[in-house]
Amino acid sequence: MAAVRDRLAALVERHGVPADQAPRDALTEIPASAVSTWGFDWPRAERARPSAVLILFGSLDDVPAHHADDRVHPDVDVLLTERAATLRTHAGQIAFPGGRVDPEDADVVATALREAEEETGLDPDGVEVLGVLPPVPVVVSGHVVHPVIGWWRDPSRVAVVDQAEAAAVFRMPVGDLVDPANRCRVARPGGRRGETPGFLVGERLVWGFTAALLDRILTLLDWDTPWDAGRVIDAHTHAPLRG
Repeated sequence: MAAVRDRLAALVERHGVPADQAPRDALTEIPASAVSTWGFDWPRAERARPSAVLILFGSLDDVPAHHADDRVHPDVDVLLTERAATLRTHAGQIAFPGGRVDPEDADVVATALREAEEETGLDPDGVEVLGVLPPVPVVVSGHVVHPVIGWWRDPSRVAVVDQAEAAAVFRMPVGDLVDPANRCRVARPGGRRGETPGFLVGERLVWGFTAALLDRILTLLDWDTPWDAGRVIDAHTHAPLRG
């Protein structure tokens, strides 16, 4: 698994900054590097608020991957949560642990670790923070999100801590995420225009902001596998719309 950790570190070295250079100021500014890293110029909110997410990869827990792929180590997974259905934004969606930057947070790394501990109960001491990728604006929630990349050096038990925040906490095998049979495009609910990348693994659908980040990170890591981008499903029902 050392090779997986090293590949993640190389990703941060190419596209981000190390943990000790994590942003502390001007947290809603979007640098030019964000466009080249994420592949397109994301729409921006007028009065954005800074936030951070923890994108935490680690050695697979006791839930094995169902799909094997030569590009991806069979034992690597990523930590995800299912947001509570009662939340104002992104309700019920699968997401990385994270949240808004608080005034007492030293930097966005501190934000990501604090939020992850509050949401999942993980022990931050077991996380090696490899660095921070360029921020991404999210218009629907009015945030600028700083993605913190971590390696779960010493995994701890995780579970739902606050049911008002999360309905589930789980570790998703990356092998299943890259399975072409689980890849799709997702039509936004309520007739909203546009589609997002999607990963439909069993009954769990990752779409929207989280899927867009995962899709790009897998590409940058050279872990993605060709799949049918003509397959489109509905965000709410998971019913096929095209393909």
